[in-house]
Amino acid sequence: MWPTWNQAAVAALACAVITLVLRRLRPTRLRIAALSTATELAILASLYSVWRVARVLPLDRSDGAIDRARQIDKFQHTLHLPTELSLQHLVLRHDWLARFSNYYYAILHVPALIAFLAWLFVRHRDQYSRWRNALAIVTGFCVVIRFIRVAPPRLVPGLGYIDLASHYGLSLYGPVGTGVSDQFAAMPSIHVAWAAVVSFGIVAVSTSRWRWVFLLHLALTMMVVSATGNHWWLDGIVAIVLLLIAIAVDIGARRTVAPSIASDEMLSADGVEPETLTPSVVAD
Repeated sequence: MWPTWNQAAVAALACAVITLVLRRLRPTRLRIAALSTATELAILASLYSVWRVARVLPLDRSDGAIDRARQIDKFQHTLHLPTELSLQHLVLRHDWLARFSNYYYAILHVPALIAFLAWLFVRHRDQYSRWRNALAIVTGFCVVIRFIRVAPPRLVPGLGYIDLASHYGLSLYGPVGTGVSDQFAAMPSIHVAWAAVVSFGIVAVSTSRWRWVFLLHLALTMMVVSATGNHWWLDGIVAIVLLLIAIAVDIGARRTVAPSIASDEMLSADGVEPETLTPSVVAD
């Protein structure tokens, strides 16, 4: 069971208090490292708490969700995308593959994301904030879009899909309105969004020749979310596009902020406090 929103909020508050205490102590190498860690944990726990609150809002109504799902199905046919049903039938022919798909869907996405963030924080601190920001932005996009209800394939009657997890006794959800997640928030797929953060982040940051192997995490996630009947192809495609937009937003924000920071640093180096300048001095 993943932490609840209030447990995450308590953790965020505790880390914030630790951060304030460490800021008042004489800086040492160990305390600086602890301060940095506590600060990031406070940020991540706060974001997680907000995400969990958004996911438990009373939005499990099916109003329009089935119709929108059918529209997505028809649109995918016009694009000549292979059906998720054909993938599900393929998986069902191999018991080990069906179980693998269920376990991969249910278990791996959060631990993989945590491991990725920890690796960045320890090994590539200079790149950490970029991917943490991208993660926060794309998750925010997903939370907002979930207010437009879309049913997953397994909940659309008449199309032939089954709930693969329930078939193998591994369901996370149970009846609609229960379980650990919102069943009418198929669009976009947060599983795919987070997998894309991990895969793209490793490829972008790592210098190892083996880094491209980690794109398999995104490919496998796309496969299992569809094979289990939990998402349409477009749910994953939209999630990846949203991540690219999130990265662009972060890059744009950095380019906007960087000149002002550089200007302040130059003024401080000259012994002039930026806030004390009059408009005429700035103009000069």
